[in-house]
Amino acid sequence: MNTPITEEELKRQLLGTLEFDFRKTPQNATDNQIYKALSTIVVNHLKEKRHKFVTQMNSIGAKQVYYISMEFLMGRSLKTNLFNLGLNETAAKVLKNSLDINIDKIYEQEPDAGLGNGGLGRLAACYMDALATCGFPATGYSILYEYGIFRQKLEEGWQTELPDDWLPGGGVWLMPVPDQAIEVHFEGEINEYWDKEYHYISHTNYQTVHAVPYDMFISGYDSKSVSKLRLWKAQSMSFDMGAFNQGNYGIALGSNNIANALTKVLYPNDNHLEGKSLRLRQQYFMCAASIGDIVMRHMNTYGKLDNLHEKAAIHINDTHPTLAIPELMRILLDDCGYSWSKSWHIIQNTFAYTNHTVMAEALETWDQSLLQRVLPRIYSIICEINRRYCEGLSNRLDDSQKVERLSIISNGKVRMANLCIDAAHSVNGVSRLHSEIIKESVFKEQYEDKPVKFKNVTNGIAYRRWLLQSNKPLTDLLSETIGEGFKKDGHELQKFRLFENDMSVLKRLSEIKQINKQNFAKWVKKANGVNLNIDSIFDVQVKRLHEYKRQQLNALNIIADYNYLLEHPDADFTPKTYIFASKAAPGYYLAKQIIKLIWCLSEELKRNEKIRDKLMVVFLEDYCVSLSEVLMPAAEVSEQISLAGTEASGTGNMKLMLNGAITLGTYDGANVEIHEKVGDDNIFIFGMSTPEVNVMKTNGYSPEGYYNHNNVINAAVNRIYHGINGVAFPDIGDSFKFTDRYMSLADFDSYRTAQSNVSQAYNDKKRWNKMSLINIAEAGIFSADRAVTEYAETIWNLI
Repeated sequence: MNTPITEEELKRQLLGTLEFDFRKTPQNATDNQIYKALSTIVVNHLKEKRHKFVTQMNSIGAKQVYYISMEFLMGRSLKTNLFNLGLNETAAKVLKNSLDINIDKIYEQEPDAGLGNGGLGRLAACYMDALATCGFPATGYSILYEYGIFRQKLEEGWQTELPDDWLPGGGVWLMPVPDQAIEVHFEGEINEYWDKEYHYISHTNYQTVHAVPYDMFISGYDSKSVSKLRLWKAQSMSFDMGAFNQGNYGIALGSNNIANALTKVLYPNDNHLEGKSLRLRQQYFMCAASIGDIVMRHMNTYGKLDNLHEKAAIHINDTHPTLAIPELMRILLDDCGYSWSKSWHIIQNTFAYTNHTVMAEALETWDQSLLQRVLPRIYSIICEINRRYCEGLSNRLDDSQKVERLSIISNGKVRMANLCIDAAHSVNGVSRLHSEIIKESVFKEQYEDKPVKFKNVTNGIAYRRWLLQSNKPLTDLLSETIGEGFKKDGHELQKFRLFENDMSVLKRLSEIKQINKQNFAKWVKKANGVNLNIDSIFDVQVKRLHEYKRQQLNALNIIADYNYLLEHPDADFTPKTYIFASKAAPGYYLAKQIIKLIWCLSEELKRNEKIRDKLMVVFLEDYCVSLSEVLMPAAEVSEQISLAGTEASGTGNMKLMLNGAITLGTYDGANVEIHEKVGDDNIFIFGMSTPEVNVMKTNGYSPEGYYNHNNVINAAVNRIYHGINGVAFPDIGDSFKFTDRYMSLADFDSYRTAQSNVSQAYNDKKRWNKMSLINIAEAGIFSADRAVTEYAETIWNLI
């Protein structure tokens, strides 16, 4: 890769930035100031590169991709951008030779940009990287949350949420563009008149908030392209000086407080009315600002909106940005004076929607009355969309009950997924299994009505981040054996299979894993004060804490092993270290209890000198992208154990596979496609299939029967009831015994057998290393480059 800045030039720019921006010499600058100076140089370079790329794309009338998502879990930017630009080694040399500083110390100065909760937000971030790498002109839109996902602090094992104040260190990556602010209107009064095609409207007495854009640039790998993530910050339009002077401080500051609350924190807790109202306002704020910006940019280039659908692809990442649909409709109707049919034609050929859940109860809805009060104009448009939609359904289906089930508005609720399906020209799932499930169950009747809309694009990851940046020893081995092509094209990893029986390569692979385990153990020792047994199996489950992901099944199995070792302390037992990292939603009480249970289990095991070298549990607090970059290369077993039919895809499974971990999982999500790539001998599949789960649900599932008749389950659940590390967990015990919504007990024996098979395979080093190699070699299909190219070809029509 050609480096865009020479070592001498980078040194000159770094010294100049330190002097003019910070008034510092290299000798008295802090690590944080050096981080900010280096980041400033990268931002300026990316801004210039982005401008050249956009100018070129506009000159040829290229179609633009606009990706709207409430979450972008970006992580750190400096290392990734330096790497993608080919400047990582140059920067390291400048810092070492000129300042005697290890660049890793500078990387540590940057906080994670935690603008997301988990997989959905990390996927969006991966796609921004891949879109730039593949040369597709793309802009992402989201909110500039002042506080990202909370910092997790475990206090005696209980999750406490602390503010994630990321902007003091992360703000250097943001470029404000106040002259491109957008006005967003809430509440007010509307008067309207409809005829068959035209709609006349007045909207008055509304509350206005300014959406001010801040731009973050994302470099592609060895590419001329740069993606842009535009983040919106809310600001009050004005200050009521008259009210302030009269002592009405609440009125004077009220609009300011509302504006501040909009972009204060990622996803307010919505288990109360105020939280629901704020979340709705957040979503509309993001959508209205983003659509306003898209329209402005399109008008500046083409001077009309008639061809918007030909030049813009607007993608909705889950249902959170659904209000972008009626917002664009509002602009076309009210501001442009287009007829309904012309406006709707543009809408249906512009929007595409990705669904991220297979659980019908997780589909987003809003109270009709709340939507009508907060967004009266948008509500009236949704009502008219629904009226016309239901009229068309009635004509096609002649089934009033089915029309009611498909209706966008029903029983006082506005169903956002139904609105997306009506308005979008494409609806896709995120793994092949997930896409089939939504056609067969979640959206079965919508699929039968409009089958051509439904597609699949299996998720992908920014694999260079998780391999080239995070696992240099493995990267070096791959370069030596298969050349450099895999760095640009993930499919090239398949060449590594040529070495699956090469004993010298398998030995190197084993040595690399041990090095990575040692590095991770040092990190854990520093962060947690815990000494890991690096000769044990590193069994990893890292993902959002939710019952359907079944961390509780993992914990129950560990307790069963603990019970066994208490009775047989001298038994031949393959040592295992179970590593958890996870955050629970602040209002999800049982999930927090599961974290506490795992923490108590780790504490009790630590105290047992006879057992702790055989069985150890570690719960790492405050899981984030940077932590996973250290963990993924060290992992040996990848726990992907959701109940079949509940996980849409997963992406952690792909990152772990890429680093040579073997999947222990159900036949769910992208596990199905991993299994197809690696074959039966290189993965551990257990548990019921989705059809078997559905049959059991239909017949009636009784977890109490498993509790009463399985001695291992009974003893493990009773230990939960009676206490671990002195703490009893009756709610978790009851959740196993009486409800067990995600059928952990039904899959328990199969999971135990799979864990036994893992131990057996691990003790055959040649077999294990071969399994690891095959997983690495087959991981290239899960590149985000492949995924966005599929979107470009089959959904966005860019190619």
